[in-house]
Amino acid sequence: MLVLNQSYEPISICSVRKAFLLLLLNKAELVEVRGECVIRSVRAAYPFPSVIRLQSFIRVPYKKVELTRRNILRRDGFSCQYCGTRSAPLTIDHVVPRSRGGNDTWENLVTACVPCNNRKGNRTPEEASMRLRNIPRKPSHIVFLRNFMGSVEMEWRPYLFAD
Repeated sequence: MLVLNQSYEPISICSVRKAFLLLLLNKAELVEVRGECVIRSVRAAYPFPSVIRLQSFIRVPYKKVELTRRNILRRDGFSCQYCGTRSAPLTIDHVVPRSRGGNDTWENLVTACVPCNNRKGNRTPEEASMRLRNIPRKPSHIVFLRNFMGSVEMEWRPYLFAD
């Protein structure tokens, strides 16, 4: 379930159980329901929450996406940024090699298959005549949250700024 702050800003994803508990305790309000699904108790049926909004504003510290190998693979869609293959094994490549002053940053690391990484070697993509399919960027928290979930529920799209 998508959890929105009082300002309708997405802040996290929680379990159905946690969302339902927040609704019962009047700490959140139901914004969107999932289809015609219901949660049944002995005496009542409640709509199945898909998006909830907290009643009070929660100050959330700046959410940053941690720079890890797994997160780089996720950002690049588990595909080589030079040839587009999705076959394993995939490695992490420095666009500007470390020996030339390249750092471990979101903008300098991309996913590459072993053959492309070996072909590029200790050169820049331009020197190796290899073109990047996507310019590496630091993902925003919202975009990364959306990509991490895979398929996004239709009810979530307006709140995750998806097309």
